[in-house]
Amino acid sequence: MKPYSSRRAALLSQMQSLGGGIAILATSQEMTRNSDCYFPFRHDSYFYYLSGFMEPEAVLVLIAGKTNQSILFCREKNPEREIWDGFRFGPDAARSEFGFDAAYPIESLETLLAGWLTDAAAIFHTQGHSCQLDSHLQHSLQAVRDKARSGARTPPLTYDLHCLLNEMRLFKDAGEIALMQRAASISAVAHQRAMYIARAGMHEYELEAELLHEFRRQGAQAPAYNAIVAAGANACVLHYGANNARIDDGDLILIDAGCEFDSYAADITRTFPANGKFSAPQQAMYELVLAAQSAALQHAIVGTRYIDGHNAAVRVLTQGMLDHGLLDKNQVGSLDDAISSNAFRQFYMHGTGHWIGMDVHDVGNYREAQAPSDDAEKPYRLLQAGMALTIEPGIYIRPTKGVPEKFWDIGIRIEDDIIVTEQGPLNLSQDTPKTIAEIEAACK
Repeated sequence: MKPYSSRRAALLSQMQSLGGGIAILATSQEMTRNSDCYFPFRHDSYFYYLSGFMEPEAVLVLIAGKTNQSILFCREKNPEREIWDGFRFGPDAARSEFGFDAAYPIESLETLLAGWLTDAAAIFHTQGHSCQLDSHLQHSLQAVRDKARSGARTPPLTYDLHCLLNEMRLFKDAGEIALMQRAASISAVAHQRAMYIARAGMHEYELEAELLHEFRRQGAQAPAYNAIVAAGANACVLHYGANNARIDDGDLILIDAGCEFDSYAADITRTFPANGKFSAPQQAMYELVLAAQSAALQHAIVGTRYIDGHNAAVRVLTQGMLDHGLLDKNQVGSLDDAISSNAFRQFYMHGTGHWIGMDVHDVGNYREAQAPSDDAEKPYRLLQAGMALTIEPGIYIRPTKGVPEKFWDIGIRIEDDIIVTEQGPLNLSQDTPKTIAEIEAACK
């Protein structure tokens, strides 16, 4: 539990620097799927980041005062419910096992919270993140207001707790990186399995089943997100999710899939030929996207700005679009003209990556906190060691007048998970086949 107690201590230190106060944070709620069945429970990432506690119906309270305290509210032991639903720690065991200063039954939250909020300097809470927690907090605050005649005061200041935690979560420690590496390694094997299994005549869902099989077989608890298995023209749909089409000979198959291992995500995309061999047009487009990713990777280093990798990828992709006739030089002009007019967005319409961590699209600001002047746009932030991001350029060519027909319905994306280090980019997903030769060998 040392990483979690260290994070709580770091947050409490930040709270003390702002004058102290009370932080309150809840885990996710169980969600009904239908009738009396529930979706699989997945804890709130912020809550887990500070607690390591995975049961539902739990709230964390941190008190930054004369003496700092970390307090957990959770379900009580209940032998009858444990027969049906499984083991519960209960407050006493949770306190000792997870290193809290105190733990109480969840039913006592509002009463105890009202006492701690009385005359507190500030509340650290994210309004709207949990309607249930918002309700508990409002009831507790009203209980304090009801005692105003006796001198009780509600906290005069409120801070958005997520703003503090987002910056903490943006930087991964060695333990987090190890978990992300495990998630990426499992996902790499799953992608290799899909390449080996894939054949014309199969359906996309059959490959999705192979991915899920490999995730679970190797100990991953769940997919990190709904897998995209898109064959042929479906690969030109960025968030394709039906995964039910038949795979035809000559199709490219785009798979965007990653598992979650011990609460940390992988996010890997590969594109490969259903028949095991790239056609000449497919190879030309694939090598273009691969070159764009290579250009972006060169900017995943300490001291560059987050946007630099995207700009490098766009430059390579746009030049390729001009060279292969996807863009008409007579209409869009030079490379710089095609970029400044966003002409490339006809075939490449998304960013080249995102933060990754506990959430597949992880938290953290992409721009600096302040602009150089009031009327200036905030610059993109500088990359620092410990940041984790994906790099995922792509190209998506729908049937369009003026576009060479040999490229129609080609959709390609290549995505890897990267840790920024002082020694350069660390590619967690490097074991996933990526070059033309590696992919064609994996498909045999």
